[in-house]
Amino acid sequence: DEYLIRAIRNGVDAAGVPVEFSKGEAGKGQHEINLVYSTPVEMADRHVIYKNAAKEIASQYGRAITFMAKYSEHEVGSSCHIHSSVWNYDASESLMWDAGADDHLAPVFRGWLGGQIACGRELAWMFAPTVNSYKRYQPESWAPTALAWSIDNRTCGFRIVGHGASFRLESRIPGADVNPYLAYAATIAAGLHGIEHGLDPPPRFDGNAYVAPDLPRVPFSIVDAIDAFAQSKVAVDAFGADVHEHLLNTARQEWFSFNRTVTDWERRRNFDQW
Repeated sequence: DEYLIRAIRNGVDAAGVPVEFSKGEAGKGQHEINLVYSTPVEMADRHVIYKNAAKEIASQYGRAITFMAKYSEHEVGSSCHIHSSVWNYDASESLMWDAGADDHLAPVFRGWLGGQIACGRELAWMFAPTVNSYKRYQPESWAPTALAWSIDNRTCGFRIVGHGASFRLESRIPGADVNPYLAYAATIAAGLHGIEHGLDPPPRFDGNAYVAPDLPRVPFSIVDAIDAFAQSKVAVDAFGADVHEHLLNTARQEWFSFNRTVTDWERRRNFDQW
């Protein structure tokens, strides 16, 4: 696939969306691309420009690209891992690293991480906005189901990576279908909520988070996510009541549209055809 992936890398890089690297992934025709980080709005802009460009470039080669979270029940899902860190006002120093602290988590990092886990269910829809999003959360599939954190444990929803100035949090919750503007807004809202309220994260989890019985989980379906988001005081406080209601209506319309659609699966299951 390099003939196409190279064209995408070079094309988006030339368009002002700097690419760090790319690599093949586990699924058929599945590839990962890593974009150079920036501030939230700039990063969200790069994200949507990349997605549009990738589709346009693929079309020129007679190929099609999907950013569905789960395009086939027989293949692993596609994710969008979001890396975040908090810096001082002039961006000259990271506030995440403490060489003498447990797991090197500075107080700001502890609050940031504590907020992500505490708000993980109520803000889940902002990371998983479609009906298809929730089909990615399957045990033993590389997609996380647990709102837990660890150092280098990909069964957890949150992973600590880096060292010193590069010390940061990786959220493995979002799928490839994520709206980056909403996902970054939710990340910031949860993190600030954790810092402002001094929320400590739970103890580091070591082991297979898929089978741990007592860990909180991401919502099972968009219906569960909508119910949690509807009751989210964090979302109302962060975005305002009008924006929260608009987002909630968007989520409900996604479910209503799907719920009145008859799928190919239903026809195959219930309609004898030869």
